[in-house]
Amino acid sequence: QVQLVESGGGLVQAGGSLRLSCASSKRSFRQYPMGWFRQTPEKGREFVADMNSGGSDTYYADSVKGRFTISRDNAKNTVYLQMNSLKPEDTAVYHCAEQYTFGASLADFGTWGQGTQVTVSS
Repeated sequence: QVQLVESGGGLVQAGGSLRLSCASSKRSFRQYPMGWFRQTPEKGREFVADMNSGGSDTYYADSVKGRFTISRDNAKNTVYLQMNSLKPEDTAVYHCAEQYTFGASLADFGTWGQGTQVTVSS
């Protein structure tokens, strides 16, 4: 069973930036698409972004397109989410997840980590 550990969350003012990291324990990390989703009590789970195994293709939610960038370092078994121009509505717990298949859907997501809290103040 893969273990995913997110880090990098915190409190930031609107317009600021954060970089989230997610380290995977799986040796075959490079074979799997990886993604991020976020969760709030009000909205539930929301797809944010994902990337194919080779790092050549990505999907983004419309709400974050142009502001967030997903990347991965297969040598470090780590996926990242660079978040710029943050807005209060980006406040959520952010989870990374291993995907069954590459696609812009929560249904494609398998195991996920415990999450990291991102809070954006206005």
